[in-house]
Amino acid sequence: MKSFVAFALFVAVAAAIPVSQDPKDAVVVRYDNDNIGVEGYNYAVETSDGKSAQEQGQLKNVGTENEAIEVRGQYSYTGPDGVVYSVTYVANELGFQPQGAHIPQA
Repeated sequence: MKSFVAFALFVAVAAAIPVSQDPKDAVVVRYDNDNIGVEGYNYAVETSDGKSAQEQGQLKNVGTENEAIEVRGQYSYTGPDGVVYSVTYVANELGFQPQGAHIPQA
């Protein structure tokens, strides 16, 4: 009986360990897109291998010579080391400005 319990426990633990998915086999599980081409855009996407991204863009200083688009977003993924990495960013006239716990600060 003890060996059966030990075997059942082993099977339960093995079943609880997530199986690493090959990125080539990933599928999109969520996709939202709002882009009417006038006031800006936003989108969000998630894949079955745990990657996600979302972004929104907005036109600034409309009708002036300083008109520019500002984009804000975030993405995350699981690295080969099993850690989930997340990056938030702003991209505007000052360039691409990413932030994340794993990104060195200037």
